[in-house]
Amino acid sequence: MGQIIGVVADDTTGANDIGIMFSNKGYKAKVQIFEEEMNVKGDADVVIVDTDSRLDLDNLSYQKVYGATEKLQETGCSMFFKKTCSVFRGNIGKEFDAMLDALGEEFAVISLAFPKNGRTTIGGMHTVYGQPLEYSAFANDPVHPMKESDLVSILQKQTLRKVTFVDLSIVRQGATVLRRTIEEIRKHFNYCIIDSETQSDLTIVAEAIHDYKILGGSSAIAEELPKFLGKRSTHNLVTDLNIEDQNGVLVVSGSLTPQTRAQTAHLISSGVPYKVFDSRKVFSPVEYDKEVMRVSLESQKLLIQGEDVLIMADNNKDIILETKEMGKKLEIDPLSISKMVSAAISDITKVIVDQVDLKRLIVAGGDTAGTVSRKLDIKGNYVLKEIETGLPSGLAIGRHMLIVLKSGSFGGEEFLSLAIKHLKNLSR
Repeated sequence: MGQIIGVVADDTTGANDIGIMFSNKGYKAKVQIFEEEMNVKGDADVVIVDTDSRLDLDNLSYQKVYGATEKLQETGCSMFFKKTCSVFRGNIGKEFDAMLDALGEEFAVISLAFPKNGRTTIGGMHTVYGQPLEYSAFANDPVHPMKESDLVSILQKQTLRKVTFVDLSIVRQGATVLRRTIEEIRKHFNYCIIDSETQSDLTIVAEAIHDYKILGGSSAIAEELPKFLGKRSTHNLVTDLNIEDQNGVLVVSGSLTPQTRAQTAHLISSGVPYKVFDSRKVFSPVEYDKEVMRVSLESQKLLIQGEDVLIMADNNKDIILETKEMGKKLEIDPLSISKMVSAAISDITKVIVDQVDLKRLIVAGGDTAGTVSRKLDIKGNYVLKEIETGLPSGLAIGRHMLIVLKSGSFGGEEFLSLAIKHLKNLSR
């Protein structure tokens, strides 16, 4: 098969995001969910291990990424990529360090910019749709609030290794000058973050870095890397699909990002029935069970009639605040509450999928997607077709079904509607 590229991603949606970048260029890409005793097969050009570690304590995330990297190395991977959130949320320092430690290396090149999704890096400062990261919606992220825009500073606070960046002015002098600059930096630093403002900048970056052993950052650079890594000729998995389902499509949302709020609002306004899980019920086992069954049964009735259904955590600001206050009284922190709500959504999803033998599922929110996948015993997926930039469909591994696992902060307002149509077109 030739060179196998090994990727470690910190959440499920990010794993699929980078997978479709390679898949679009003719590479066969698959995602596998990390388990300590997992068997990683090199039956794809790009093997992506999802550690679902963004919300973990930093030491646990280190252990997962170290273990995942070892598995990929045993599989025969010769190039490695540490996929992170496109705004550096999560345990980025520990996870970069884990990959370097597992491989016995001391240098990695990082490209975080994702111009097609509004993320640019200029002078080492990261912006989201023109706003400095610290003033963007991510400044108020409930788990990882991003309070600064300087990427070197963000990463340096999480690692003892030395971090620097390459300015956009160097990038625009071309790949040869950029490569020479990186090689000089390599003598004194361990992590080199590279500026990019446009897709053309990423092309230059990809040409300069495509043969380094360890790369990292967002998935956007993976759209350009195949131009310099060489083409692959792989079989189109879509032509072999044989999925039948007369039920409606289930859409599950566990994300509170502005993008997902807009997408669920659009879906509701288009007439899709929706069921809301009351997050205040997570603190009482009895109330929790009642609420899970209520949402499950009401959704099943609609799905078996062929209607599409949206299930979501309550995104009413007053309910969210009340849930946090209830948790505070019980000495439960916001991160744990977030995980409890994701667990509830995944419990509801499992009941529905099992009861109606559902074959088509869309999940919005990286944390929720990971929780739902584990609950359904989905071990991963083969990446199929792109619906919007960085947002593909997948054929599940471990359960015969079509899935779309969407990052909470990605996609246009109509994405969920488009994803429903997409899955219906792939099935019968």
